[in-house]
Amino acid sequence: MRLLIAAALAIVAVPALAQSAIPNRTIIEGAIDGYIRPAFAQFAEETGALDLNVAALCATPSADALTLAQNQFRSAVTAFSRVEFIRIGPLGVGDRLERLLFWPDRKGIALKQVQGALAERDATATSPETLQKKSVAMQGLVALEYLLFGTASDDLASAAGSYRCSYARASTALIHGLAETTTGEWHDDTAAGVAEALLNPRSDAADYRTETEVLEKLAATMIHGTEAIRDQRIAPIVSDSTGTPRPRSALFWRSNMTAPALAANFAGLHDFFVAAKYPEAIGTENAWVAEGAIFEFGNAARATSAITAPMERAVADPRQLQALRYLVVVTKSLDTLLGQNLAAALGLSVGFSMLDGD
Repeated sequence: MRLLIAAALAIVAVPALAQSAIPNRTIIEGAIDGYIRPAFAQFAEETGALDLNVAALCATPSADALTLAQNQFRSAVTAFSRVEFIRIGPLGVGDRLERLLFWPDRKGIALKQVQGALAERDATATSPETLQKKSVAMQGLVALEYLLFGTASDDLASAAGSYRCSYARASTALIHGLAETTTGEWHDDTAAGVAEALLNPRSDAADYRTETEVLEKLAATMIHGTEAIRDQRIAPIVSDSTGTPRPRSALFWRSNMTAPALAANFAGLHDFFVAAKYPEAIGTENAWVAEGAIFEFGNAARATSAITAPMERAVADPRQLQALRYLVVVTKSLDTLLGQNLAAALGLSVGFSMLDGD
């Protein structure tokens, strides 16, 4: 009931002021230095450890080495889930995001292609140089999850899994390479770097021409985050249109990382919101906007922590299934608070969906 009341208030209330209570540059600096750079650096660190662990597994296969690699995969997924909503800048260049995470994959393309490579023992999948020229569905975290957790993944603990491990090793090398590249570009302080473009927009720039435009795009990243959680993560699982949950439509169900990844998605959005100093920017007259957002992030943390079983068992448990459905309500409330109310309080126009490619 408290959640529904908060959501209703968020819809009908009208923010005051319509301008930032702190300098625009302070918001931008907070987003970059307070969240984006350290979060991408953590992603690079975790994928580097994953690359090393998988290399060690391939060199000396054992059950313990496989467990270490699987656990490090989970750490890498958590780190990625905290940055994937930041589509502006390096992650949004070319097909980098798709190479890291080919999702949604409604036709199961990644599974078919990975299984095909395993069946044929396709040598071009075992080298980073040749793998990166193949389908993006075969390269990233979705493909790697199947290699580490899918059917016959126990073979990785022995010499029987040598081909599979070589494929996994090529995948981790590409994932870590992309993580290092995006991190390096965010840390580039030269005139050609993305940070410079955001901090010092120019009227003749191809991307960021004014501080207001920068603020709008930063705010839009949060809306994309909540939409992606709802439409690409939760909706396929709960299947309200049919009434029958589909647990194997969940991202990362094989590694039991569906709920932890969702928790990291929400935690990343919360930490970005705070680091960018949006509560201070909104000002005291609009404090209810920030308070509402923080309240909803807390709701999201509690709901995700309630989903503890593997996804097939979680959707069979009314309490855990309700927690998933409750997250849909949370995302809709955050859409209003971060999209409409925050934008109005700061005098921004954030009226499009990044998921629609507008």
